[in-house]
This record gives sequence, structure tokens and C-alpha cells, in this order.
Amino acid sequence: MKKENKNIRYWDDHLDKKYGKPGTPSREKYEQEFEAFKLGVLIQEARRKQNLTQKQLAEKVGTTKNYISRIENNASDIRLSTLMRIIQEGLGGHLKLSVEI
Repeated sequence: MKKENKNIRYWDDHLDKKYGKPGTPSREKYEQEFEAFKLGVLIQEARRKQNLTQKQLAEKVGTTKNYISRIENNASDIRLSTLMRIIQEGLGGHLKLSVEI
């Protein structure tokens, strides 16, 4: 018979406790910031997969290494036009967006 661990918590329970229930202002803020964080990580992973430095990617899209670093580290908001240039011109990919209402 398996022993039940009462210390196990579900991720959603953790988020509820720390940021509030979904739909609350603090939870919405957390989720928006997390999406921006994920975007930076996705760009960083794609750049590294193509063996590009931040400087090389910046040169391909006409921006600075510092700006690419800030995007990857979630320290800067990014314009849609810049995001599209990074994905298309810098990484040779296609940007797909979705909206949930």
C-alpha cells in the first residue's frame, strides 16, 4: 500500500496562495509577467539553438546586444514589430499569436 504524502501541494494551489485566485488583480499581474518571461526564454533558446550570440542576433535585426539581453531577461517591454523582426529576420522563424477571451 502506498503511503500518502500530505506535504505535496499542487502548483495551482501554490499560485492561489501566493498570488490570489485566477481573475484577481495580483494573479493577472503574475500571469502577464510570466508570459513576458516565457517569451524571453523562448527567444533565448531559439538563439542558442542556432548558435547565435546576442550580438549576432542584434546585428541581424538592427538593434543592440543590450536590448536583446533585456528582452531575454524580461527587463524590457518589446514592440510587436521588433518581436516580428527578431523571429523572422533574426531567427528565420514565424510568429504565431493567439488571443483568449
